[in-house]
Amino acid sequence: MSSQPPGRGTRVRGTRQAEALNAVLGDLPAFSSAQDIHAELRRRGQRIGLTTVYRHLQVLAEDGEVDAIRDQGGETLYRRCETSAHHHHVTCRACGRSVEVEGRAVEHWAQRVASEAGFVDVDHTVEIFGLCPDCARERR
Repeated sequence: MSSQPPGRGTRVRGTRQAEALNAVLGDLPAFSSAQDIHAELRRRGQRIGLTTVYRHLQVLAEDGEVDAIRDQGGETLYRRCETSAHHHHVTCRACGRSVEVEGRAVEHWAQRVASEAGFVDVDHTVEIFGLCPDCARERR
């Protein structure tokens, strides 16, 4: 299996940059922006361009090796997830903590809505934001 999707000039395995990016992704506990990931790479002494970080993250997300969500401001955030099975996230809008959740009800709803509209081969993205228990306690 090739690590390079058709039509893409980005290799995400076997390069120094890819190894450095994978190390950072493995160490980050929460979803992070490409800019934050780039800053962490630079902090670790890695000379890798922001454009390269974006390209690698995009390919990794397309390959299902990292999850990508959009925050409330529309910025894409990335994280290496604990499971390769389809899942969703509940993310704290204050601290960024994210919990992976199964969403059978969401799956059924998405299939039903798409089917009623005549769509097949359905995919979806669901992003849920709230306050985690710790942040909720702090605001009381």
